[in-house]
Amino acid sequence: MSVIYKRVALIGLGLIAGSMAHALRRGGLTDNIVGTARSAETRDIAREINLCDRVVDTAAEAVEGADLVVLAVPVGAMAAVAKEIAPHLKQGATVTDVGSVKQAVIDAVGPHIPEGVHFVPAHPMAGTEHSGPRSGFAELFENRWCLLVPVDGGDSDAVERLKSLWQAMGANVETMEPEHHDLVCAVTSHAPHLIAYTMVGVADDLRRVTDYEVVKFSAAGFRDFTRIAASDPTMWRDVFLNNKEATLEILGRFTEELFALQRAIRTGDGDLLHDYFTHTRAIRRGIIDAGQDTDAPDFGRGPKR
Repeated sequence: MSVIYKRVALIGLGLIAGSMAHALRRGGLTDNIVGTARSAETRDIAREINLCDRVVDTAAEAVEGADLVVLAVPVGAMAAVAKEIAPHLKQGATVTDVGSVKQAVIDAVGPHIPEGVHFVPAHPMAGTEHSGPRSGFAELFENRWCLLVPVDGGDSDAVERLKSLWQAMGANVETMEPEHHDLVCAVTSHAPHLIAYTMVGVADDLRRVTDYEVVKFSAAGFRDFTRIAASDPTMWRDVFLNNKEATLEILGRFTEELFALQRAIRTGDGDLLHDYFTHTRAIRRGIIDAGQDTDAPDFGRGPKR
């Protein structure tokens, strides 16, 4: 592979940015990676593990001369970071992000992007429950989807260049309108996370089931709820606050379905339950057939790297 962006600036050095750094180096896709993070501790760890070619103390310093700037900070911090870096952006540079909501990011970042700089919002739909600069790995994006959400009047060449970068890091790429993106993610990611947080909270409140039993018997299904609910709390707080309408719509539909299932259980309607579970099982098969998970007995979550 060849260099796509000579210098890349990573603003925020958590799982996604760290994995990008590893993937960029593995593929020889850039000559130089400059990183920064709000926390001095994070910056120190990034230096210690040589995550970037250079780690600096401010976002303004990080973006100097960068051809690609990646905003990998919580959605609630996007506007402040965009305002800070705006005067220091190189003409012709591309600014992108990795946030899992898009309309709120466009509204927060877009007004600060100067003339002659390209803004291409993006969302790599990949992750684990781990966070921080040590959590990244080059393979994170392989055969996962990255959604690009071009802004009105954006530069098509800049979009294509960013698309080629994500593909070179192993991702499948699709473009999408921001409103549709936020609805899709409310279904596939945001509402499931909220339900997982809720289920873990219910277990914690149900004192008739001891903490010991919850831990001991968690392989019965609770385990994966806890894995999802272990995700970064700041990031997910901002996701829900910034994708309010779509998430509430999906939660409303979820509540209606849940009431229907409650009624079926209460009235002994086994046919409804069987038909419902048969349908949802087929959706699971579709996910496996699409290569987005495995039907291995341990769900591909066995011994780690």
